[in-house]
Amino acid sequence: MHFANRLQSLQANVFADMDKAKSRAQAAGQEVIDLSLGSSDLPTAPHILKAIADSLSDPSTHGYLLFHGTRAFRQAAASWYEQKFGIAVNPETEVLPLIGSQEGTAHLPLAVLNPGDYALLLDPGYPSHQGGVYLASGQIYPMPLRAENDFLPNFADIPAPVLAQTRLMVLSYPHNPTTAIAPLAFFQTAVAFCQQHNIVLAHDFPYADLVFTPASGQPPKTVSIFQADTDKSVAIEFFTLSKSYNMGGFRIGYAIGNPELINALRQVKAAIDFNQYQGILNGAIAALTGSQTGVQEAVAIFQQRRDAFITALNQIGWCVPSPTATMYVWAQLPPSWQQNSIEFCTKLVEATGIAAAPGAGFGKFGEGYVRFALVREPDILRAAVEKIAKFLCRGEAFDS
Repeated sequence: MHFANRLQSLQANVFADMDKAKSRAQAAGQEVIDLSLGSSDLPTAPHILKAIADSLSDPSTHGYLLFHGTRAFRQAAASWYEQKFGIAVNPETEVLPLIGSQEGTAHLPLAVLNPGDYALLLDPGYPSHQGGVYLASGQIYPMPLRAENDFLPNFADIPAPVLAQTRLMVLSYPHNPTTAIAPLAFFQTAVAFCQQHNIVLAHDFPYADLVFTPASGQPPKTVSIFQADTDKSVAIEFFTLSKSYNMGGFRIGYAIGNPELINALRQVKAAIDFNQYQGILNGAIAALTGSQTGVQEAVAIFQQRRDAFITALNQIGWCVPSPTATMYVWAQLPPSWQQNSIEFCTKLVEATGIAAAPGAGFGKFGEGYVRFALVREPDILRAAVEKIAKFLCRGEAFDS
């Protein structure tokens, strides 16, 4: 058989390799504590589940769901944005339901890139951002994220020849995997840059709610791209209910943005799929319009887990900054492992059953780091660190 050349760029998948390593560890009798995937272990709120369950007995929800049948969901999404960020959103022209935000970030390049066009992507960054560009036969220019620059890209470093062929920039803050947040001034700079160079600006925003309260006061506020692009001139933003509402398995998200971009993405979506089951949208409406207590409780749980995990790491001599957002810890590897995060994670899971995500899986500039997902209870996280300590042979691992 002959296959499309574009598949060549999709063959390397560090996370598939890690899945094989986890399977080998289980086969060898290891009890795996999987901290490699950002899939929340917290339950979906009862009022959300009830809305979905009530839909099952309603035959009118059993058929195909076309765009106009999603109006109530689009209205709920628009109202949520207006209440949270003070942004007026037209649910008819500026909202598009998605099968998770990953559908949006993966399909948007098909709507805005021609073969050979560049997309500017964060490095390290979420892997599906790359996949969408490759499927559209585009080129990727990585924007390095470094600790000394607070994991924010420097637009001035992008070469002029690349800019001349660039049609898309993808940002995502709070950031996976580095956990960095970005201030409004950064987004204002990004919007002005994209306006100047006629670039579509996509903002992947799954961790809008997962920010932690410091002991000294108020938590930092997350920023919607439309607080910078107030006229929705160049931007589109993707939100998912997977993180805030623990609905990852329900695959429900949406895009908010410039009407032309929403319409273009809608055209791509129409060629590929219908929408989800109406009952899932009913659950999402309940999530967005109902009590937000569950969101606040989830944030508090992840903050407790973060504190437990960071404290335990510090106690074994692995000093890692405490993240202010997301459900992850982004840890620089000990010196002896900084050139091979994949080998570190593979050997760690095989020796201890502790699974983590290698930084190299998120891009070239993720090498030297490892990402831990805070998806287990504090006692289990502490036990995981005890196993990590034995693996590292602490006395040697942290020598400078």
